[in-house]
Amino acid sequence: MANRPDQEFTVYVVEDEDSVRKSFCALLNAHGYSTVPCESAESFLKRFDPKQKACMLLDVRLPGMSGVQLQAQLAEMRIGIPIIVVTAHGDIPIAVQVMRNGAIDFIEKPTEAGRLLEAIEMASGLLANQAPSELPKKIIADRLAKLTDRERVVLRHMLEGKLNKEIAAELGISRRTIEVHRWRIREKMQVRGIADLIRMLG
Repeated sequence: MANRPDQEFTVYVVEDEDSVRKSFCALLNAHGYSTVPCESAESFLKRFDPKQKACMLLDVRLPGMSGVQLQAQLAEMRIGIPIIVVTAHGDIPIAVQVMRNGAIDFIEKPTEAGRLLEAIEMASGLLANQAPSELPKKIIADRLAKLTDRERVVLRHMLEGKLNKEIAAELGISRRTIEVHRWRIREKMQVRGIADLIRMLG
């Protein structure tokens, strides 16, 4: 068990599924993070303490107010809390929208513990005013220049939040070929996945 007395911030876990919410809180508690479980956006708004440093794990599909609506409301209230979106595979287009609106990362369910902790570490860095440094535009342009024409087309579709099967149908090629293209794009752009690409090219 990792002990983190240096972590002076709270993680709000906004997730309507009871077992998922509990497992996220248990994992984070075991690594020394303080958590506040919230079963809905409305529950979060009641419990949120703006005076305390915090980040949020946010499911996009919630009963009542959705994750997207909650994010919009927080922006309206001028509350700048780092948001990590947790999403089922079919909700990736919504997750892309939330990323474009300022979320710092999104994680697909079922969630790997290491991936979740990595995202919380990134939020921790932001809360400590150590924002991830932006890559110089020239480096991004050099990486983009390595892509083939077809990879650029696939990348454009990825940034629109389309799933592999949708891109394959649109381009008239197999899903397997799309997977290979996505792998090559990640390699050439030196990213882990779509969330990094949105941050880089957003």
